[in-house]
Amino acid sequence: MAGLIGARVGRQEDLRLLTGRGRFVDDVRVAGMLEAAVLRAEVPHARILSVDVSAAVALPGVFAVVTGAEVEALVRAPQPVIWRTIPDMLMGFGYPLAVEKVMYPGQGVAAVAAKDRATAEDALELIEVEYEELPAVTTLEEALAEDAPRLYEDWPGNVAGRTVVPKGDVAAAFAEADVVVTGSFRFGRQMGTPLETRGVVADWDPFTDRLDMWLGTQAPNLARELLGEVLGLSVEKIRVRTPDVGGGFGNKFDFYGDEVLASVLSRRAGKPVKLIEDRAESFVATVHSREQKMDVELAAKNDGTITGLRGTVYGVLGGVLGTVGISPCWTTAAFMTGPYDIGAVELNVVGVMTNKSPYGSYRGYGLPKANFVQEHLVEQLARRLGMDAHAVRRKNFVPPEAFPYQSPVFVYDTGRYEECLDLCLECVERTGWAERVARGRADGKAVGIGYSFHAEGGAFGPSRIVNLAGLQHSGFDTEVVRIDSTGRVTVFTGLSAMGQGIHTALAQVAGQALGVPLDHVTVLSGDTDSCPYTGYGTGASRAAAVGGAAVLTAATRLKAKVLRIAGHLLEVSPDDLVVADGVISVRGVPGKSVTMAEIGDAAYRRVNGKLPETETPTLEEREVFDPANITVSFGCTAVLAEVDRETGVVTLLGYLIAHDCGTVINPLIVEGQLHGGAAQAIGGALYEELAYDADGRMATTSFADYLLPTATEIPPFGVEHMSTPSDHIPGGFKGMGEAGVIGGGAAIAHAVEDALSEYGVEITSLPITPPRLLAAIKRGARS
Repeated sequence: MAGLIGARVGRQEDLRLLTGRGRFVDDVRVAGMLEAAVLRAEVPHARILSVDVSAAVALPGVFAVVTGAEVEALVRAPQPVIWRTIPDMLMGFGYPLAVEKVMYPGQGVAAVAAKDRATAEDALELIEVEYEELPAVTTLEEALAEDAPRLYEDWPGNVAGRTVVPKGDVAAAFAEADVVVTGSFRFGRQMGTPLETRGVVADWDPFTDRLDMWLGTQAPNLARELLGEVLGLSVEKIRVRTPDVGGGFGNKFDFYGDEVLASVLSRRAGKPVKLIEDRAESFVATVHSREQKMDVELAAKNDGTITGLRGTVYGVLGGVLGTVGISPCWTTAAFMTGPYDIGAVELNVVGVMTNKSPYGSYRGYGLPKANFVQEHLVEQLARRLGMDAHAVRRKNFVPPEAFPYQSPVFVYDTGRYEECLDLCLECVERTGWAERVARGRADGKAVGIGYSFHAEGGAFGPSRIVNLAGLQHSGFDTEVVRIDSTGRVTVFTGLSAMGQGIHTALAQVAGQALGVPLDHVTVLSGDTDSCPYTGYGTGASRAAAVGGAAVLTAATRLKAKVLRIAGHLLEVSPDDLVVADGVISVRGVPGKSVTMAEIGDAAYRRVNGKLPETETPTLEEREVFDPANITVSFGCTAVLAEVDRETGVVTLLGYLIAHDCGTVINPLIVEGQLHGGAAQAIGGALYEELAYDADGRMATTSFADYLLPTATEIPPFGVEHMSTPSDHIPGGFKGMGEAGVIGGGAAIAHAVEDALSEYGVEITSLPITPPRLLAAIKRGARS
């Protein structure tokens, strides 16, 4: 495709946002609005003996107070878990507030709605809660111990469920292997930390029993459905409006108890209620992610052919299940073969409950952990065999002729993995990294280069397939494309804009398909009453692929109608017409043309004599697109790093990504997404970790403790594009929103290992903090 698709155009959203004209949840003001606050437990595990709210209720300015028991009585169902990947999994359901027991530090115990936030927080200080503290289970080892305290007393232990991802004859693969490499890997507990914390404004009309909500969410239709389930309302009684979202990163895909609390408080007070999470709360109340332990073995032949992969993925879940359940951990196992053709796989998945915040969605989902393990095993196998790691990769890549390729779970659509690896290596050579390493080492510095190759599942997801996999929701997308009476175009979408540029991307697709300038297209989102239904919302690298495909198909049909009307007006066959810049012209006949505005006028206003009798008035098409399967993007990450042997501090000197996401709609947006994802990969690899103390209380409560990379830690980025279109997505689009974060951890770890090769340092856990790295250097120096 040519034209707007593939054009490096600026984002339409940016001018409004950069000039302060954005409208976020906290900017919403409703007449008579109250503000709410939640009393959150500091203890990790305790029985609630009593909650005395009488003093809070009596405080002037307080309009409503609720406890866990009251909320449980008011709702129809506990907090929903939409991913039920393990059919017989024990469900650690929670309610918006703790009922009888506190299961993790930060769990809500009571909530207040008052005239303002300060009064609500004053009321929280007046609530007296009596606890009987119980032993906390914080680590995986504590939870799995035979004598471990049980979080759920009627369960046989703390394991919520087990399942397996199988393929081929694993026993034979290992019995016939020439070499077996093993490893035990850990990924630290992390979170998405969007700039804007979570927020909701709920207005429950007591006369119509209708709930009007403003919510910073990545999935407004899903939120509407889940609100209906929990509150016992039909969805036609619920309107969810999503204003500007200041970053989501998966954290705002999940459904939280705060949405329900604001609704219940609004109903009780008879007034709108705003509930905004403060930054301190976000460390315990927003979902955590990433923490897993993976014990894995790889079987191979002496020539480097990988024949088998087996092991166990332990998901360190929270005290109650989050919206997505164990799904991120299962995804780690499902994608652990990555871009490699491995004939025999057996990966067990074990979900373990601990007294920590609920486990949920974060950019990359289970893929960064899968990539960290798979790429480390490839490097380890290469060392064992005395081979170059890239030679092992080439030996095991799924070849282009093997697509579509059946992995242990998913069908990979298209790929040119070896070409992408070559492109990355060429870029590294062009940039002169080898010379920089040589100069650095000559000066006594520890400098190294690391690589990682990833595969990314996108275009989520085929509704029937994901339903079979345990998702209690759909994955299709609906888009509406409309031309108005003046010839201007509006796209209505149910996807959420959260800084990723989806409005611009959809406008480019619609503009090219219809043949109109980009500034003639407006994209509207964020209202379940006026925008169409999208199954899964914005997440899982699906918006541009699934939404873009739906827009392309709808706009293509709409263009055909435009041409029929234009053919009638110009008295020619539609086949003789071309459209460019909003003008429909007769091919080869200069001056014989009509504008899109004239077509709009014929379709809406002066239809007599202008609109063909066979055509209905108006210009609008709706497309429901449910992909046949996922798409698989891919890429190779290279990192140049320097390690200070005395302090253990890692400094990144360069970062390159060769990437293929099918048809590129906007290279500028793709590069921005890759850069942003890489920054989060850097944070996860070197800095970010949520910590608990020995008593199970939260030790990480601010950005003084939870370190994020700043501009001074981010190296120069380089991006090289390839394009291998998907074979089953109209337009050939693939997802890429999570690509930057997937391969970064492994590439950084390998760069550190290369820099410290003299010590034989092996990185098997992230983040690579200075104390941990110094300990590894000392171990290597002693050996």
